[in-house]
Amino acid sequence: MQETRQRILEIIKARGQATVDELGRELGLTPVTIRHHLEILRSEGLIAPPQSRRKKGPGRPQYVYRLGEEAEEFFPKNYHRLAEALLTELEARLPTEEMEELVEGTAERMAALVELPEGSDLSTRLEAALEFLNGLGYLASAETGDDGRYWLHIANCPYDRVARRHPQPCQIDERMISLLLGVDLERVEKIIAGGDRCTYLFPSGDPPS
Repeated sequence: MQETRQRILEIIKARGQATVDELGRELGLTPVTIRHHLEILRSEGLIAPPQSRRKKGPGRPQYVYRLGEEAEEFFPKNYHRLAEALLTELEARLPTEEMEELVEGTAERMAALVELPEGSDLSTRLEAALEFLNGLGYLASAETGDDGRYWLHIANCPYDRVARRHPQPCQIDERMISLLLGVDLERVEKIIAGGDRCTYLFPSGDPPS
């Protein structure tokens, strides 16, 4: 991102809100220049529509700017550290059977986020599963191999750093995808094992489309 616009986001993040004048003083830029950058950020969904704020004294109200929802992606996140600490604690406290139940319950909860009409065929399920997975950043796709076998590929692991230390994310993924498709898949390639992607093999005779 362009440096000035990044700084604008950082200032608003730190303050909660800011006016054009406040941003101009902080950055040493004219109001015209600040407004130009704000309009670009608004067009990208990074800044919310401005809200008016009356001055304490006489004069026209000022407009204050806050971050839009999309802006949160531009700030550091440490979800993986929390996830690693949580899984380490659960592994230390829970017996194997309860950990397996936790994995199953999590997979079921994730799969339940996808609404499928009752009696959906595999093609419909696959289309919905791919849309769901890609919405989460998995870069998922399906194909028919030269040997007539059917494959589901995932090119990006959204929680790669956690999965390299704990098996549960991969277990949840495998079970969740099987629940979404209504068939048990076999994972034949893993990113964390050195593969270029995670690849699942459909049962014989189950086409992806």
